[in-house]
Amino acid sequence: MKFTYDPRYNVGYIRFKNKKTDAESIKLSEELVIDLAPDGTVYGIELLNANDQMQRDDSGQFAVINEETGEETKFALKLSKTRKKSRRPSTSARSKRRPAGS
Repeated sequence: MKFTYDPRYNVGYIRFKNKKTDAESIKLSEELVIDLAPDGTVYGIELLNANDQMQRDDSGQFAVINEETGEETKFALKLSKTRKKSRRPSTSARSKRRPAGS
């Protein structure tokens, strides 16, 4: 798993696995797109307007928590606060779009 952030477009991406084929991108809201493999598994989650989404109530901390052991690792996220909402298209230029709930 990998988290990337592009400050030029204010887009964050949580990648669960590498894309082996074109993804189907489902836009759930103006700030959230899910990329799906043909078999329905999730390739990744795209966060548009990421600086607002990632710094809501936790001062920019990204925490990874093992629910079984309670072990917690925190990372500081230094995201640009000057960027507005992303105008960049989804991560897959060739991906299909369908509205949420279709």
